[in-house]
Amino acid sequence: MLSVYLLFYHLLLGLLPYQARQASPLVLQPQPVPFTPREFYVAEVTDARPAGSPVALLLAAGGPSVKPEAVALQGGTLPALRQFVRQSVPRNPALRPVTMRVQELQVREAPGPGGTIDGKITVTLAFDWLREGQRVPLVEYRGGSRYRRLPSQRAVVAPALQQALVSGLVYLHTWITQQAPRNPDLATAIQVRFQDDVRQTEPDTLFYDPGKPLAWTDFTGPQRSQGFAAAVFPSFAYQGRPSINQGKLRLDFTLKVYVVRSSSWTSTQTPYHLNHEQRHFDLVKLVAERFRRKVQPDSLTFADYNSIIQLQYLRSYWEMNRVQEQYDAETHHGMDEAAQQRWNQRIDAELREFKVKS
Repeated sequence: MLSVYLLFYHLLLGLLPYQARQASPLVLQPQPVPFTPREFYVAEVTDARPAGSPVALLLAAGGPSVKPEAVALQGGTLPALRQFVRQSVPRNPALRPVTMRVQELQVREAPGPGGTIDGKITVTLAFDWLREGQRVPLVEYRGGSRYRRLPSQRAVVAPALQQALVSGLVYLHTWITQQAPRNPDLATAIQVRFQDDVRQTEPDTLFYDPGKPLAWTDFTGPQRSQGFAAAVFPSFAYQGRPSINQGKLRLDFTLKVYVVRSSSWTSTQTPYHLNHEQRHFDLVKLVAERFRRKVQPDSLTFADYNSIIQLQYLRSYWEMNRVQEQYDAETHHGMDEAAQQRWNQRIDAELREFKVKS
């Protein structure tokens, strides 16, 4: 029975896949990278290769008929890679936390000329980082190297693999250094800047300017029979575009509070009635100022800043219509002088609060 068992055991060994016949593992030694990271640090390394895929299939002496041996990294693939990167690349947690995903990492050998062994290293690395809880893909590196060795020189394999990994990290460093000042995917902060449009060069558009209030000459539309002395229809809008400035997403907006002259009309030109119409204009300015203060960096995200701003604008636009209707309803379109005085005082106080008026 013993001889039959031993024969079965040897047959079984011959049928086992390559990874079952493990040779001495490859030892990755730390290899300091030839740069000092200024834009990132490697916060995490993950293994995205197919499960059970051997890192290396190496040949031993014995000629082309010898099957390659599966050779692992000492300590396991992922722990070895994490330790290698951690000890090779300086870490500065104040920088962008980049994840290195190992998509392909393999060493394959074949018989070379004159009894030598030819090796091919293939490396594919994907880099991304976590910003505001969302993964932002950055760049992918595909590289590798070739070598030729004698059967007795297996020690050259690990250094060649180390250099292939370092080349991927150098590629990331070069790319992110060049891209950081101008690539939105690398922006680390949001800046918001507003300026008021106070041009007085448009023939039919009057932009709000505290130093240039409404005048009756701005009411150029045809008179309408609507039961009140005058009408003005102010509104507001914003215009802007994003840009990248020193690694920050900068949103520059122009805030436009305006009256269209040809839509404004009057039948009675008294200072009292002009004040009533000016207060319509002032109320829109106050709504626009509140909109300005809602659009601040701490209320925006990189992924949705545009939709967040548009939603705030729509809400402010609804507020503008509501407050205009409330103003006219409470003052009876300016016919209730006591109510008009109360609104004058309220509006002036808010204009001072927003520093529109001194």
